[in-house]
Amino acid sequence: MVFALGVILFALGIGVSIALHEAGHMWTAKALGMKVRRYYIGFGPKIFSFRRGETEYGLKALPLGGFCDIAGMTALDEMTPEEEPHAMYKKAAWKRVVVMSGGIAMNFILGFAILYGLALGWGLPDRNGSTQALVGNLSCVAPTQAEDGSLAQCVGEGPAQQAGLQPGDIVTAVDGHPTTTSAEVVALVQPVTGTAVLSVDRDGQSLTIPVEVEQAQRVVKDPSTGENRSVTVGAIGMGLGTVGPPPLEFNAFSAIPGTAIFTGEILVDSVKALADIPSKVGALWESITGGERGLDTPISVVGASVIGGEAAERAAWPTFVLLLASINFFLGVFNILPLLPLDGGHIAVVFYEKIRDWFRARRGLIAGGPVDYTKLLPITYVFIVIGGAFMLLTLTADIVNPIKIF
Repeated sequence: MVFALGVILFALGIGVSIALHEAGHMWTAKALGMKVRRYYIGFGPKIFSFRRGETEYGLKALPLGGFCDIAGMTALDEMTPEEEPHAMYKKAAWKRVVVMSGGIAMNFILGFAILYGLALGWGLPDRNGSTQALVGNLSCVAPTQAEDGSLAQCVGEGPAQQAGLQPGDIVTAVDGHPTTTSAEVVALVQPVTGTAVLSVDRDGQSLTIPVEVEQAQRVVKDPSTGENRSVTVGAIGMGLGTVGPPPLEFNAFSAIPGTAIFTGEILVDSVKALADIPSKVGALWESITGGERGLDTPISVVGASVIGGEAAERAAWPTFVLLLASINFFLGVFNILPLLPLDGGHIAVVFYEKIRDWFRARRGLIAGGPVDYTKLLPITYVFIVIGGAFMLLTLTADIVNPIKIF
């Protein structure tokens, strides 16, 4: 039940993001003297609508986006005589840029507001801090391991539990060698044939715990050949996980610059993720056809909502909130792309007209007319087809082989 509620809540969060994106266009257009004919959330069949002033507001059945219908967005737009004076394409260039940037700005503002709430409620992730090797379950040491990874049965307490280690301990060193990940702890324990001295942090207290290491058969991957082979290694019966550093805490005032810095880091990550999308197509296809799904592969709205549901189910609300903020920043960055029908494509057309008219003025010519959007339609259709295919690919991957972060 909590999972389902989490999925619904996250999907509603994305819906609010889309609604505010379109509202950013609507509010700026109205403020700058343009006519907004329709403001809808969703596509497809209409569920309901109502009119306030000159604008019709409504909700449609498919929650796949939304739109803000501004009279005269292009010269191809059919308008009534009453709408002609308010046509968007006839307005000053700066006004058109402000309107098309309004949705992008709303995504960034909303993302910042969500991160500010995260900073106050739970703290922001410390991206510059060190990871930690966290002790999980404690058990006996299974003497053998099968090729499929399954362990033989065993009973009783294992060496780690007998030595006094507890779930939640943070392993900081093994035999004096500092550790920050679970892999480092395993690599240092496996060669030991006697006693391994573990340094741990338990609720802020530093402890030194000697552990008698048992020998057990395990299946490991040969780094030179990539093949699995059976070897005898040291084991202490301790499950481990690598976790991030503790979050950075803020008050209402320090959270403002802290959130601003973290926002800049997220924006950089969003730009990198956008640039990496073409290289991830192969990984997505492999995950659909039986390969492993990488945590860095793109996800659809459905996949993000499922992760949001899993976070809610585990009460991992910082993860829930951070993911929602990250999606807003990515949507803002994505819409900056100078490709139609994205906002960045319309902004690029405005800049093209201004540069073109500047050169025309240098030659003593009058300003040119509006750009003929019919000439841009083939490129627009290609982008829509490619974008649609990619969305279908990510949706399929999220259904067949979803990302698991917990």
